[in-house]
Amino acid sequence: MKTKRSILAFTVLIAAMLACQSLPLSNQQPASVAESVQAIAPIISNAENPTSQSGGLVALYENVSPGTVAIITDQGQGSGFVYDGQGHVITNFHVVEGATTIEVRFMSGFMAYGTLVGTDTDSDLAIVKVDAPAEELHPLPLGDSDALKVGQTVVAIGNPFGLDGSMTVGIISALGRTLDAIHETPDGRPFTAGDIIQTDAAINPGNSGGPLFNTNGEVVGINRAIRTVSSTSTGEPVNSGIGFAISVNMVKRVAPVLIETGKYDYPFLGISSMDSLSLEVVKELGLNSFTGAYVTEVVSGGPADQAGIRPASTSTGITGLFSGGDLIVAIDGRDIRTFDELLAYLITNKGPGDTVTLTVLRGSEKVDVPIKLDKRP
Repeated sequence: MKTKRSILAFTVLIAAMLACQSLPLSNQQPASVAESVQAIAPIISNAENPTSQSGGLVALYENVSPGTVAIITDQGQGSGFVYDGQGHVITNFHVVEGATTIEVRFMSGFMAYGTLVGTDTDSDLAIVKVDAPAEELHPLPLGDSDALKVGQTVVAIGNPFGLDGSMTVGIISALGRTLDAIHETPDGRPFTAGDIIQTDAAINPGNSGGPLFNTNGEVVGINRAIRTVSSTSTGEPVNSGIGFAISVNMVKRVAPVLIETGKYDYPFLGISSMDSLSLEVVKELGLNSFTGAYVTEVVSGGPADQAGIRPASTSTGITGLFSGGDLIVAIDGRDIRTFDELLAYLITNKGPGDTVTLTVLRGSEKVDVPIKLDKRP
């Protein structure tokens, strides 16, 4: 990707950022900063089947596309969108990582250099500030990702393979997924990014950082990555129907802090867990529930350790599987089925210094454990 290829990959998970040689930069000088701009009014639509609602989708595109942008750096290309009337643009961190120049291209044809003002390697978000006249700044309305439902129609607009302003349509395939973060622990293991949206809307290299919309024209996610085993003749990853987007509620929590301070601190619990429980594992461990987050490790001296959360420690008949760990079945009275659900709640609702109560099963006993959260190291 770039002169150095930066495909964000964990096994077959590949960030949808365009791999290409750097492009020539515009000589156009930036204009003055706009004080404020009226946000675009959302399109009211009851669209369920996009093929029968083409008129609504046309109106949606015409209304929101002026707020989408292409991001061109000396490293590669990506997408983004206008966040506010002060010229803040949201994109992915991996789109601008290592860049010495950032060019922002608007759908109108206007171009200006941007300045990086904040980054978050946990969620893979970045804020770029651009000087542009008021008529070029069309902030996009932000929706509520907690209100999303699997099967709901969504629309992606971005810069796949350098094709500016491309629109694709799909559905929400799943909610509450997790991805490895770029941010790593002191021993080199990635932290986890939670509350990720899965979609089958076509996302390809260059879509990274672009908006994912609901049919009301509200941003509900930021396109971040795809999972694929296919590639073009030049080695570019191609869409397989499994794309991932950062939830907009995470953006609403992180973006204002990035603009103000340049960084965002995440809550730290200090545990590792199995992704999911198989029937074989449930039986081998003698668990009294088929769902929950089974604690495999506890960070020494971390919040969970200090609160008395118990990690797995006793060998079993399955190689690499240890018994004796707590099974977390709820957080703050909210039932959880997987570690993904625990992380989604924690990351989008809590911060360092907050206290949560984990409900754990220890054998047949149910115990509530209050924990004061720290910040990720």
